[in-house]
Amino acid sequence: MHVWPASEVPALPGQGRDLRIHDTATGTRVTPDTGPVARLYVCGITPYDATHLGHAATYNAFDLVQRIWLDAGRLVHYVQNVTDVDDPLLERAKATGVEWTDLAAEQTALFREDMTALRMLPPKEYVGAVEAIDWIVPLVERLREVGAAYELEGDTYFSVEADPHFGEVSGLDAAAMRLLSAERGGDPDRAGKKNPLDPLLWQAAREGEPEWDGASLGSGRPGWHIECVAIALRYLGMGFDIQGGGSDLAFPHHEMGASHAQALAGEYPFAKAYVHAGMVALDGEKMSKSKGNLVFVSALRRDGVDPAAIRLTLLAHHYRADWEYTESVLDDATSRLDRWRAAVSRPDGPSADKLLAELRTALADDLDTPAALAAVDRWADLQEGEGGSDEGAPGLVSRAVDALLGVAL
Repeated sequence: MHVWPASEVPALPGQGRDLRIHDTATGTRVTPDTGPVARLYVCGITPYDATHLGHAATYNAFDLVQRIWLDAGRLVHYVQNVTDVDDPLLERAKATGVEWTDLAAEQTALFREDMTALRMLPPKEYVGAVEAIDWIVPLVERLREVGAAYELEGDTYFSVEADPHFGEVSGLDAAAMRLLSAERGGDPDRAGKKNPLDPLLWQAAREGEPEWDGASLGSGRPGWHIECVAIALRYLGMGFDIQGGGSDLAFPHHEMGASHAQALAGEYPFAKAYVHAGMVALDGEKMSKSKGNLVFVSALRRDGVDPAAIRLTLLAHHYRADWEYTESVLDDATSRLDRWRAAVSRPDGPSADKLLAELRTALADDLDTPAALAAVDRWADLQEGEGGSDEGAPGLVSRAVDALLGVAL
C-alpha cells in the first residue's frame, strides 16, 4: 500500500530531550534506548469505517512520539498495518452489498486523506494484511513445528502456554482475559481448544469468504494477531522500541502478538515498551463502530472545521486519558487556534526561547500535551498584553508548534 504524503517538519534550534513514556507492561515510565534509529510499530485500522476521533487520538499520540524522537536527533523507522481482511470488514461488505475489497480500498483511501489533513507523519512501511499473507503462512508453520500451535477441525490455534511470558503485556488475570477475549474477537468457549484463551492463527476456508493458499495449513485466511507479528518482524525485527495502539489493544492483540513472536524467535521481548492511548467517548460511551456513536474526521472536515482545530481538540487531552467529545471541546480548540494565529501574526513578541524549552520538557515527559498547550497559551497571552521586541519570536513559535505539535499556524 502507498502511504500519505509527509508534511515538512520545521528545523528548530538546539536539540530536544529524550522521550520518557508510560509502558503498559511495567506500569512505569521508561526511556527507550533507541540508538540512532528509533523503531515504532502502530496497529492500523480495519477499513470498514474511517477515521473517527478515537482513531485520530491514537495516531496523534504516536505522531507526537515520532516528532519528539526527531527533535532529539533520532531517525525513526515507523511501520503501520491495515487489517484489510477480517470478520467486521466482511460483515459490513455483506450488509451493504459491496465487494469487501472495494470497501477496504475506499476506507483506506479516506484514512490517508484524513491523516494528510491532520498532518500526521506517515509510516515508512504501510502494509495490508493481504499483502503479508505470504509472510504469515511460514510463521504459522514454524509455530506448529516448535509445538506452539495445533489444529482444531482444520483451523490452527496458538497455544498461549508456549510462551512463559504470556500475560506480561496486559498484566490481567485469566478471568479478565477470558471476558475480554469474548468481547474482542476471540472464541474462548470453542470446544476442543487446549486453553480457552488460545487465539486463531489460521482459519480454514469458509464458504463465501475470501481464501488464500496456506501451503501445509490448507486454504484459508490469517488470524488477527499473527498479521502484525509478520509485518513487524519483517521490517523491525525483535526488540523494537515501541508497540503502540489504543488501550483496547493491550489485550488480546498486543498480548497475543508478543507471545507469537517470542515463541517464534525464542527471544524476549518482542517490543521494549507497550504504549497505549486512551479511549474517546460520545454520549457517555466509548466511540465504537459496533455502537455507531462515531464522530468522523472526514465529516468534520466536510462541515468546514479546520483540521488544525481537530488536532488541537485531541492535544487538549493527555494521550492516556479517556475523555468525552462534545461540541464545546471543539469550540474551545477553535478559539485557541484563533488566538495562537493572531499572536504569531504580529511583527514581534516576547522571546520564544523559554516557550521552546517548556514545550520540549512537557512533551518528553510522557507526551504531556495539556502542559504544552498551556505554555503556548501563556506566550500568546503575553503577546496580547506586554508584547515584546524580539522580531524572530513569532516565527520561532510558529515553527515550534508545527514541528512538535503538528499544528500549522
